[in-house]
Amino acid sequence: MKRPTDRRTMLMTVGAAAVTAVAGSGAGSVCAQSTDIRGAATFESGAVVPEGHLEIYLEDLAGQGSARRTTERRIKSDGRSKTIAFSLTPPASSSSSPTLRIVARLERADGWLVVRGSTQFKAGEPVNVTLNTVIY
Repeated sequence: MKRPTDRRTMLMTVGAAAVTAVAGSGAGSVCAQSTDIRGAATFESGAVVPEGHLEIYLEDLAGQGSARRTTERRIKSDGRSKTIAFSLTPPASSSSSPTLRIVARLERADGWLVVRGSTQFKAGEPVNVTLNTVIY
């Protein structure tokens, strides 16, 4: 006897589809280039990523001030997914920079930073950012 689909399974499926749609909204256009940076952010312990707004951006360690931070993407985390997929389009001038890294920060609705992670960018390789709990 086949077991009927329960509410939890349905919500997980809808949530995964929504994350994929949001992460791919900029990458699915006709003008998308194959140089897009694609990756995933996961929580350090393998648990679900907390609820909040995940901000993912490129940072050039050689730059100064606001020039350090480029290409940004904001994704809403519903607190139910273990992995959040994303894509970024790097600026043409810094795609081969050895000092380029990808930073991910998750803030709650009240503005408190909850988790943060970063990884060095290597052209042509998939990006995996591990989010670590921020301790104040």
